[in-house]
Amino acid sequence: MSVVSAEREREFVTSRTEKIHEVLVVADFNAANLASLLVEAAPDLPIRARCAPFGPVMRHLLVQDLELWTAATRTAVVWATAESVSEAYKRRLAMEASSLDEIAAETQQFVQALTRLPRRVEHIFVATFAPFHPMLARRGLLDLDPDLGLSVALMKMNLVLYESSRADPRIRIFDAARWSALVGDKGYDPRLWYAAKTPFSLGVFKHAVSDFVAALRGLEGRARKLVVLDLDETLWGGILGDVGWEALRVGGHDAVGEAYRDFQAALKSLSRRGILLGIASKNDEGAALTALKSHPEMLLRPDDFVGWKINWNDKAQNLLELVGHLNLGLDAAVFIDDNPVERDRVRTALPEVLVPDWPASPLYYCSALAALNCFDTPVVSGEDRNRTAMYVAERKRGRLREDVDLDGWMHSLNIVVRVAELSEAHLARATQLLNKTNQMNLSTRRLSAQEFMRWAVHPDHCALVFNVMDRFGDYGLVGIGTLAFDKPRKSASIADLVLSCRVMGRQVEESILHFLANAAHARGCDRLVAEYLPTAKNAPCLNFLQRNLEREDGNTFAADLRIIRPAPDCTTIVEEPPAHRAPTLSDLEGAVADPRVAEPVTRDA
Repeated sequence: MSVVSAEREREFVTSRTEKIHEVLVVADFNAANLASLLVEAAPDLPIRARCAPFGPVMRHLLVQDLELWTAATRTAVVWATAESVSEAYKRRLAMEASSLDEIAAETQQFVQALTRLPRRVEHIFVATFAPFHPMLARRGLLDLDPDLGLSVALMKMNLVLYESSRADPRIRIFDAARWSALVGDKGYDPRLWYAAKTPFSLGVFKHAVSDFVAALRGLEGRARKLVVLDLDETLWGGILGDVGWEALRVGGHDAVGEAYRDFQAALKSLSRRGILLGIASKNDEGAALTALKSHPEMLLRPDDFVGWKINWNDKAQNLLELVGHLNLGLDAAVFIDDNPVERDRVRTALPEVLVPDWPASPLYYCSALAALNCFDTPVVSGEDRNRTAMYVAERKRGRLREDVDLDGWMHSLNIVVRVAELSEAHLARATQLLNKTNQMNLSTRRLSAQEFMRWAVHPDHCALVFNVMDRFGDYGLVGIGTLAFDKPRKSASIADLVLSCRVMGRQVEESILHFLANAAHARGCDRLVAEYLPTAKNAPCLNFLQRNLEREDGNTFAADLRIIRPAPDCTTIVEEPPAHRAPTLSDLEGAVADPRVAEPVTRDA
């Protein structure tokens, strides 16, 4: 059964640039409501959802009917009950003894069936095993009985589900028990179950859909990257201009003070996930920075923020300037303010910015922050953890730049560009960069890690990653350059030219192009081609191509490799030894010859 509203269908037809997510829901209960909610969940994330006929999920996973698992299916949502996966668990429901080992073995068979789903299914979202209602698995003193307990059996099944599925990165596990807990007693409705074989209320399905949509956004690199905060009554209690920094309420033996300190701790934890923090506050800048530096209970200090606009100007304008200064899009920002008038102003003036409603009491600030699902990402890399420090170092570079001329400043940075072949060690970060970068991105090609590696190991392809550091610090892996060779024509095409905005304009891009040109020449090519695919955000890449290559036709740029431009003299390029890992047989079997294994995404990502 396909679920898509007529209005949404028209949107799909007219919006050719949007990627439509084809989702198949496989459940052993009636999940039509879940599919409907998926379709309507997010206007900016078109989803077409279908439900497999409900019943035992293993049959659908093993048979893989082509009418069900269509070529367009890219995401599967699998929600199975424990009794449909494990006969041993089912016997326990009837109070017959069964072993945990038998339950574990049956759960492993379920995971094996998941891993055998067609490779074109990029994402497999799996709900953990949980009863429809917590009381349905109650055994009291026997909850953890190894032979009869249902709770211990569910724990075992979920542990096996987690451990056995780790080898397949397509599988993402979601906590179904949390969805039911958030709704409480009304999550399970026996009337719905017996009348329509749908056990859960809309409330449970809404929480599930919220997690699935957030995951799809995160996997596409569309998670929010920046939280901009007000100060008075938001980051701390009290009005700084009225009470002075010494009397601000943060920490101490005070319920409100503790709540503000916990909120700051939660924000600091968020920054360790790679989410940047900024300030937009109507205040005196000097007094505000003194408060951040001097208050003994303050957990967040100036170096925890990548930037601020503290003045008496319009907050929407300040936020706009701050986001622009950080080279981010407005759709990367979240604005948090206790004042509903300021929230309304930003929400109205800058609709791309996420402005959540905010609790009146600071005691609920941590809960409100935890409920935001806009920061979900598939991995947290070392670069993510150090992102704030990188921006702070950038601020210091900017101060130095004000004192010297551009050429002298560039040379003073001592930039080192380290080049390496793409390997398993880089794959997670490189995939993240490929899917998140918008501005310096030649083709805005979006690939999963598996697709990227399959493309890279093809004999006629070359994928390189670039790490950059200077005297202020290490930026980590911030660049990707890939080539597809055409031997008969002695030509090489740049499939991807990707560079983080953090190092744009430092002649790192020229260094990457120089290295790609040399790599192509070394493979016998005398021509380098770059096909620019425009999006709403990658104009900086076009400007770069116009400066460094010859425009041939439309958006095609090229260079004659018989004369290669020298590398910028302000950077040092270091080539690292090839990775020891040779492509495996399975890599080569799955190698993709087409330089564009996925359609380029031209939306604003």
